[in-house]
Amino acid sequence: MRRCHVWLALGGLVALAGAPVVLHAQGFSVNEHGTCAMGRAGTGVAAPCDDGSAMFFNPAGVASVPSGRTQISLGGVFIAPNGGFTQDATGLSSDLNKKVFPVPALYVTHGFSDRFAAGLGVFAPYGLTTDWPTDAIGRFSSFKSVIRNIYVQPTLAFKLSKYMKVGAGFDVNFLHLELNQRVDLYDQLFPSPLVPPGTTFGGFGIPAGTDFAEAKVSGSKTGVGYHVGLIVEPTDKISFGVRYLSRQKIDGIDGTAEFKQVSTGILIPQGSPFLNIPGVVVGTPLDSVLAPQFRPGGSLVNQGGATGVRLPEQLSLGVAFRPTDKLQLLVDYGMQNWEVWDAIVLDFELLGPTTLPQAFVKTHSWRFGGEYGVSSSTKVRAGFLTHTGAAPDENVTPTLPEGARTEFTVGFGTRLGGSGHVDLAYQYIDQADRRGRSREAGTPNDGLYNFKAHLFGATFTWNF
Repeated sequence: MRRCHVWLALGGLVALAGAPVVLHAQGFSVNEHGTCAMGRAGTGVAAPCDDGSAMFFNPAGVASVPSGRTQISLGGVFIAPNGGFTQDATGLSSDLNKKVFPVPALYVTHGFSDRFAAGLGVFAPYGLTTDWPTDAIGRFSSFKSVIRNIYVQPTLAFKLSKYMKVGAGFDVNFLHLELNQRVDLYDQLFPSPLVPPGTTFGGFGIPAGTDFAEAKVSGSKTGVGYHVGLIVEPTDKISFGVRYLSRQKIDGIDGTAEFKQVSTGILIPQGSPFLNIPGVVVGTPLDSVLAPQFRPGGSLVNQGGATGVRLPEQLSLGVAFRPTDKLQLLVDYGMQNWEVWDAIVLDFELLGPTTLPQAFVKTHSWRFGGEYGVSSSTKVRAGFLTHTGAAPDENVTPTLPEGARTEFTVGFGTRLGGSGHVDLAYQYIDQADRRGRSREAGTPNDGLYNFKAHLFGATFTWNF
């Protein structure tokens, strides 16, 4: 039985690691790691919020923590996506499962002096969960894909002068990948020597779209990178910031491929080559004939493997301007180097090695945000952002059906007594419809993907 199509489909897992529901943003990056910043469209490079999220947006902002103060921030964003795929030839469509996905974040900071502060952050700058029904059109490419990158970042920050702050931290990345897909019997090779080499099951009347196996590929690994930032404040009215998140190269990811049989419900018909096997007669369930493929000695048995992934570097530049004491305006530009996803090499024990071209491109974003103090304890926020897509036209798939987006945000923050505050935000993602494919790599685009999402965020901050 041919294993080529099975393997090419399994290769989609590693496209995840370098590449929801799409969670958010360029490739599969996530930018919502503080509800205050979320309310102003993720702007925070030049003027991070007072909630610890500077560890993500610009580590230099941690230097603003007053001497002797300890701050704890705990929050999360809940993402409610809505999207689908419509096939050209049939007009049939599949919709993403209706689910809500959380993205939590935790920050702890302490000011040790007027010039030095430190902190620890836990957040997920890259993440993806794509969840389709098991009968979706694209199930032979992927029906559920998960990537989790949990970064734990110890951070140090210093005030070099009245006008300049710097900060840096190590990012310890706990990476986990998972891909689930169905396998189509139609285009698998019929076992030799029952038929001439190269004959498929489709050639003996098996219809296209006949599920006969379900595959799950998963792997985990720990990586290390770094985060640095600089903030310059020449006056009380204006500040400039730059922030860099390093590339991560994570090799030697030990993975597993697990297979289970899916019932076809087909009975062996008259004239089938399977009738040449002793004990097989007309009316024998096809599933019983295929079952040995899932047992020791078969091609679809559980097996190990290895691969490597690259997470792109990020460069962000920002400016913040205070025309009045109550109003702050912010603009950020961001670049993410998804060109590190040029090709993926995989090597499993039985399925063998293969190279999967990715050809992702650099992405660029512009963010515009504003914040207004309606009172001494309450602020309102709003913002707008736009960014390009990372995946080339030939790699827009059920795993990552992303594209260019525009997004709108609003937010609200108020004090909770004298020791803390709460921030709330809402964000709407409007992604342009984009053509893509529903099958394995190398097949043509055969339909149109659409995607929208609503995001709701809350962060609680306490000061001691």
